[in-house]
Amino acid sequence: MKRLLIANRGEIAVRIIRTAYELGIETVAVCASEDAALAQGYGATRLRELPGRGTAAYLEIDALVEIALAEQCDALHPGYGFLSESPALARACAENELTFVGPNEQALVRLGEKSQARALARDAGVPVLPGIDAPASEEALRTFFAAQPKGGGVMLKAEAGGGGRGMRPVRTLGALPEAYSRCRSEALRSFGSD
Repeated sequence: MKRLLIANRGEIAVRIIRTAYELGIETVAVCASEDAALAQGYGATRLRELPGRGTAAYLEIDALVEIALAEQCDALHPGYGFLSESPALARACAENELTFVGPNEQALVRLGEKSQARALARDAGVPVLPGIDAPASEEALRTFFAAQPKGGGVMLKAEAGGGGRGMRPVRTLGALPEAYSRCRSEALRSFGSD
């Protein structure tokens, strides 16, 4: 590996850049326009601005791959959050002969969907906490919550979530509607699926 595109920002990007530097690997950092001043301090070999603004800019797979190819990168590191669990990014890297620094597409598909990951763990004999093994309506979650021991709670997790996004603790039945709504909207904004 000679040149690595880092498809993330902030401390995550800085840590990857430091490690790459220690390994003698050149780095290309990317940033949304409003992050440009901060990104100049990352210490990357090169810095490229992404089209778009805000978080959405870091979710544009085509733009990331295009920049990686234009900068003659041979690998792409997603960091964590954003696209780190995206089978589509892993596939796009493979299709463009870029090494994806992370699990392959098949592993991301199996482990990215929380219900599939739970089933895989159970099939492998790994204990799993009680839960609902498929995407559930608010009403199904209400029924599940009511069946839990008093004084406990549940962790609500969006099927498409990752990196802590789309996840909310629910300690009372009255808190469920807002938590459900927030998980859905955050997962939609961050991962394109609610």
